[in-house]
Amino acid sequence: MSDDHDESTLGQIETEVALLMRFGEATRRATGTAEHRVLDRAAYVILRHLADAGPQNVSALAARLNLDGSTVTRQVSALQRDGLITRTPDPSDGRGTVISPTPAGLQRMAAVQAARTRLYGDMLADWTPEDRNTLAALLSRLNQALINRNRPR
Repeated sequence: MSDDHDESTLGQIETEVALLMRFGEATRRATGTAEHRVLDRAAYVILRHLADAGPQNVSALAARLNLDGSTVTRQVSALQRDGLITRTPDPSDGRGTVISPTPAGLQRMAAVQAARTRLYGDMLADWTPEDRNTLAALLSRLNQALINRNRPR
């Protein structure tokens, strides 16, 4: 009986995560404010990480985001072309470069972050502070489990 209940719960989690990803993307696209669209998803995640962690080389950024280095290199090139990041020589390895957000990149990232924060504030307005805290904690645990699962062994 316990295995059947656990299987049912895991099935519900799988469904809810799939719906979360689908509805989250649909909400982002349907939101009328321009702030949500000033950066694509990849650019936002890269800039958000750089804002939190500081300058990084491509391999460190790729490892943190669980992406292939060539994928991150293409995304970083697009960000550089748009003036949202800069590359400087890596002080620990003169052959490599370190990526840093520009003021314009940080401004766009902050605009998206503020728009998303307002959106979640509106959507969760009738939730208790305890429920919002619980959701934040559980999402953090889920993200950490995904990071641990995808980490090279």
